Amino acid sequence: MKNNNSNTKLILLHPYIQKQGSSNRLWLLAFVSFFTLAFLLTLIYTRESTNTAGSAAAATIGSSTFGGAPLPTTVINTLIHYASISNHSFHMSYAELKQISDVLRKCSSPCNLLVFGLTHETLLWKALNHNGRTVFIDENRYYAAYVEEKHPEIDAYDVQYTTKLSDLHELVASTKKQIRNECRPVQNLLFSECKLGLNDLPNHVYEVDWDVILVDGPRGEWPDAPGRMSPIFTAGVLARSKKSGNAKTHVLVHDFYGDVERVCGDEFLCRENLVEASEMLGHYVLERMDENSFDFCRNMSTTTAPKAAAASSSS
Repeated sequence: MKNNNSNTKLILLHPYIQKQGSSNRLWLLAFVSFFTLAFLLTLIYTRESTNTAGSAAAATIGSSTFGGAPLPTTVINTLIHYASISNHSFHMSYAELKQISDVLRKCSSPCNLLVFGLTHETLLWKALNHNGRTVFIDENRYYAAYVEEKHPEIDAYDVQYTTKLSDLHELVASTKKQIRNECRPVQNLLFSECKLGLNDLPNHVYEVDWDVILVDGPRGEWPDAPGRMSPIFTAGVLARSKKSGNAKTHVLVHDFYGDVERVCGDEFLCRENLVEASEMLGHYVLERMDENSFDFCRNMSTTTAPKAAAASSSS
């Protein structure tokens, strides 16, 4: 009888071989984990890059088709329409808004617009002067701060007027006496002591060559109100003192029915420069002048009252 145990073969695995197999599995697991992680990171990065590129492309398209171009006519007309039908008691009419809008549309781009007065139309002027520089000057420092806080895109500054409406004729006479000194038509008002010149505005206001100046402030028609003598005089000097850019400046005076607006308009903006006028809006076009000029108006007889001038011409 044969012993079956003699045919049995015993196979033993060396501990080193067992360790080697386990090590290979660990390396395989590490290799797969690494490439899985790399794949996930690549996927996330690619998705973020795609989104960023898409956003950048959208921004580029937006700036090229709208941001860098003038506002479309339909947008301008819509803005004017809704501004004119506002329930605000002191808003401008459609005709007034349209007249000012037409001036801004003809302005070279970018247009520099200076506005005296923070009013119901403030946001409209900022919007219509798309891509241009728009600066607002107001007599109420608290309201100017409020507007800037509520609308950070608005660039507003306050000014302290030292004039009184009741002193209109005295101030005009005093200014005319100093026309060759402190109240010259061509000068840097930052260093001027002229009573009607505004010399406490931010420095850069005097450095900008303004294309359009709108006088719609300060508010008030009572005797102690500051009146618009200083803004009108300042507008006349800024327009004539331009250093570069377009030689012409459009000056628009709102509430043109007032004595201050008429008298100061005749004296410092000049009737010879008046291209369009109604009871509510006067539109002047002033040209840059030589620094040695000392007359605001070429034809000094333009300061004659309208009725007197008409009577003399008929005779």
